[in-house]
Amino acid sequence: MSRYKHHSILPGFNLALGFTLLYLSLIVLIPLSAAFIHTAQLSWLEFWQTVTAPRVMASYRLTFGASLAAALVNAFFGLLVAWVLVRYTFPGKRLIDALIDLPFALPTSVAGITLTAIYAGNGWLGQYLEPIGIKVAFTPIGVFVALTFIGLPFVVRTVQPVLEDIEKELEEAAAMLGATRWQTFQRIIFPTILPALLTGFALALARAIGEYGSVIFIAGNIPMVSEITPLLIITKLEQYDYTGATAIAVVMLVISFGLLLIINLLQWWIRHRKAIA
Repeated sequence: MSRYKHHSILPGFNLALGFTLLYLSLIVLIPLSAAFIHTAQLSWLEFWQTVTAPRVMASYRLTFGASLAAALVNAFFGLLVAWVLVRYTFPGKRLIDALIDLPFALPTSVAGITLTAIYAGNGWLGQYLEPIGIKVAFTPIGVFVALTFIGLPFVVRTVQPVLEDIEKELEEAAAMLGATRWQTFQRIIFPTILPALLTGFALALARAIGEYGSVIFIAGNIPMVSEITPLLIITKLEQYDYTGATAIAVVMLVISFGLLLIINLLQWWIRHRKAIA
C-alpha cells in the first residue's frame, strides 16, 4: 500500500517543534527554572518559614482573593458589555468599543495614579463615598477596583467574536418552537460562549494575580492590610533577600499554574461533553 504524506507550506513538524521548544525554553522555561534553582538553596524548614510568615500569608489572601473577585465580576460584566456591543446599535458605539482596549494601551502606573485621584478622599468619587463609610483608596477595595479595571478587556475581547459568530437562525428556530428569550440564552447561546467566557476569566485572573503597577498607587501598601504579593517580592529584592523573593515567587507560580490548569481542564470537559451531545 502506498503511503500518502500531507505536505504543508509551513516547515516540517520536527523543525517547527524544535523552534517552538527553543523559544519556550529561552523565554519561559529557563527563567522560571532559575527561580526554583535559587530557591533550592533554602532548606525545607527555611522555605516553609519564609512562605508562611504572617505578612506573606496576608499578601496571599489579598492578592488571590482580590484577583478572583475581580475576575468573577469581569466575567459577568464583560459578558454584558460584549452582548451590548454585538447585539445593539446605538450612538457612540464605536467610541465605547475603542475604550474597552484602553487598559491595554494605558501604562499601568498612569492607571494607578488616575484611579487614586478619582477614589481618594478628595477625588471625584471618593469625596462622595467616604462620607457614607466607603473608603476605596489605600484599602483592599482599591486593589479590587484596580484589578477589575485592568481585567475587563480580556473577557470582552474573548467573548465578543464568539457572540458575533453565533447563527441567528438558531435563535429564530428556538423562538418559533416556543422558547422564551431566557430559555434561548440558557440552552443555545450560553453553552456556545461558555468556553470563551472561561478563557476570558482565566486571562483576567492571570493578569490580576501578576499586576503590580496599577495597584501599588491605590493600595497604600500597608503591611498586613493592603500589601500585594508582587510588591512584597520587590521589597525583598530591594533588601537583597533574593532567596526569600524567589521562594515567594515559586509559591505564586505554583498556585497560579494550578488555578489555570483547573480552568483549562474545565474548558476541556465542557467541550468534551458538548462533542458527545
